[in-house]
Amino acid sequence: MTFVQLIDCRTSRFEEMDRLMDQWVEQTRGKRTATHAVVGKDRADTSHVVEIVEFPSYEEAMRNSKLPETDRIFREMVALCDGVPTFTDLDVVRDAQLNTDSARRFFEVAATADDLSPMTGLVEEHYHDHDPANEQDVIGLDHFRREMDVWRGGFDFAFRIEDQLAQGDRVCTRWNWEGTHKGDFLGIPATGRKVAMTGTTVFRFGDSGKIVEGWWQYDRLGLMVQLGALEPTES
Repeated sequence: MTFVQLIDCRTSRFEEMDRLMDQWVEQTRGKRTATHAVVGKDRADTSHVVEIVEFPSYEEAMRNSKLPETDRIFREMVALCDGVPTFTDLDVVRDAQLNTDSARRFFEVAATADDLSPMTGLVEEHYHDHDPANEQDVIGLDHFRREMDVWRGGFDFAFRIEDQLAQGDRVCTRWNWEGTHKGDFLGIPATGRKVAMTGTTVFRFGDSGKIVEGWWQYDRLGLMVQLGALEPTES
């Protein structure tokens, strides 16, 4: 179970404390078990600082605390605080990665929804789509729906999510796509063939929590070979 430790303190020497944390990051490289650290200042009182450190588990946090570098840095940090810092240990019982969940929902809707109206709740109207297979970027949700309808008309398909990574306002999804060629696709009549390809999509989310931009990379050439539209290249 993911474990989080909250360190709450007051300090008039934040710049020194920040440099101290940089030292700890450098000195524990390859040894520390912490996976994520966030430091925040109270907007109403800038001397009030809260650090949130995440670990894979409580046991890993205890391993981290026993590092000599952690012990030394902690003692130096306490010396920079105006009073004794307080610690709160938390087992994470819910971890909602909201943008990641929305990206996953996008792929579900694209493959299984009767129509693409649910996209309205996921994608902004001014959505900007970058697809190297298109000569020009697709701008606007309505245009993007028409683009998706080309795929939905040509295949019965499903996405399988392999990996998802989130950073800031972006979510990267590595996916596997499998489908049956049931109808015309880019002038290729239905073949009934089962086809598959892999790809990666990066979505950027806006302030509303909706997708505002997307970048696609996928094996379209391999798909055309499977459909018989191109000859396989010799290795």
